Amino acid sequence: MKFSRYEIKEIVKAWIAVSIVFAIALVGLSGNLIIAIPIALITGGIAFLFHELAHKYVAQNYRCWAEFRANDSALVMGLLLSLAGVIILAPGGVYIHGASKNQHGKIALAGPMMNVVLALIFHWMASANILTVITQYGFKINAYLAVFNMIPFGPFDGHSVWQWNKLAYFTGIAAAGALFLL
Repeated sequence: MKFSRYEIKEIVKAWIAVSIVFAIALVGLSGNLIIAIPIALITGGIAFLFHELAHKYVAQNYRCWAEFRANDSALVMGLLLSLAGVIILAPGGVYIHGASKNQHGKIALAGPMMNVVLALIFHWMASANILTVITQYGFKINAYLAVFNMIPFGPFDGHSVWQWNKLAYFTGIAAAGALFLL
């Protein structure tokens, strides 16, 4: 994958902000953020990062221009909402140019399905008692992100998937929803 220096700065900024949001959600403001932030960097941060990288990878595979851009105002809003115990994140996204409707649908589906795969990996690790607290939290975050991003309205990934292929949408939301309910 190709990255510009600016894009790397944008990804790191969003990764840190997303991780802080999930850390606050994990322990609250009165909890131990020194422990929660590294856990959130591994769980929520990885969930965010791999979700966006999946979009970028598929887009670049189609030879499209694709770069991540953070949404600074949404990052600040997400941080403020987390202080009230609410997690709503729209940290930015991979901007894509040159994709057909068919390609755009597949690119959009890649992010939530990456979260499904990560949720399954974290679930397996938790059931194998490998760093149980971290892996259980990683499972929950990825299941949540997969469902949340499959909302069929813009600007969510689900909107592009819905416009592209209804069967792919229902398959994706079923996988994400089953994990979320688990």
